[in-house]
Amino acid sequence: MDKQKTHKKAVALRYLPGEDNAPKVIAKGRRKAAQKIIEMAKSHGIPITEDPDLVESLVALDWYQEIPPELYRVVAEILAFAYDLNKEAETP
Repeated sequence: MDKQKTHKKAVALRYLPGEDNAPKVIAKGRRKAAQKIIEMAKSHGIPITEDPDLVESLVALDWYQEIPPELYRVVAEILAFAYDLNKEAETP
């Protein structure tokens, strides 16, 4: 087994409609940095999705780089999921 593939990885994306053309990588890391990204997301109520193939593609991007068009669909699905969770949390 390749030990490199077993290390935890995390990527945080930001998308501001009207400002960003596409979601951008705003944080990424491996091992301890990945754990910190996950902890920060949890502490701020940001939904977390685990997708090893997607994270591999996103880790390869540069900081503040917009995601490439071939990832739009999968990232859009994740954003829609996050928005739905936020709506559910707001509903009494």
